[in-house]
Amino acid sequence: AVWSRENTREALWDSMARKEVYATTGTRLRVRVFAGWDYVESDLARSNFAEYGYQHGVPMGGDLTAAPANKAPTIMVRAVRDPDGANLDRVQIIKGWVDNNGETQEKIYDIAVSDDRKPDNNGKYPPVGNTVNLKDVTYSNSIGEAYLQAYWKDPDFDPEQRAFYYARVIEIPTPTWLAYDVKVFGSKLPEGANPIHQERAYTTPVWYTP
Repeated sequence: AVWSRENTREALWDSMARKEVYATTGTRLRVRVFAGWDYVESDLARSNFAEYGYQHGVPMGGDLTAAPANKAPTIMVRAVRDPDGANLDRVQIIKGWVDNNGETQEKIYDIAVSDDRKPDNNGKYPPVGNTVNLKDVTYSNSIGEAYLQAYWKDPDFDPEQRAFYYARVIEIPTPTWLAYDVKVFGSKLPEGANPIHQERAYTTPVWYTP
């Protein structure tokens, strides 16, 4: 998917050149990300969210450099479900960096979860649940949310360390195409295949360079 100012060849190529794009596993959910140094949580509710995001930071695919003193990256994410698809389970930020030993590290932060779930003592959120009926190959949007948004500030930021941040949006469980094949064509589910999955989207990273 491409965030473009207009539906023209030139504008689409410009969007891809600046990497303001994201991928999905097939769902048509929408996700938008802005990163900067001075966003605050109330900025999520702005009627000019995108305009403000561009003016005061960078979109997905952008670059942050030379962190101001005593500041960490602030990230805003808005996600909307596929209008013909499943509700959203959660929004995550995946942070990657290279440690002092030259090893690549990653950490996952759950920044928005549906249904008012609370984390356990280890900071982990419980699963969203599962409404899939494999006999009928159906699911229900009685769990999850149609819309999630989040403001996040990196709690572990090291201004001397290169890093990247990307958002991942996960839907509630739904049947796979293999499950539909079993129902419609009477085929057998391949050994080891999972008839239930959670579709998702991944945004282009925002890169931080000291």
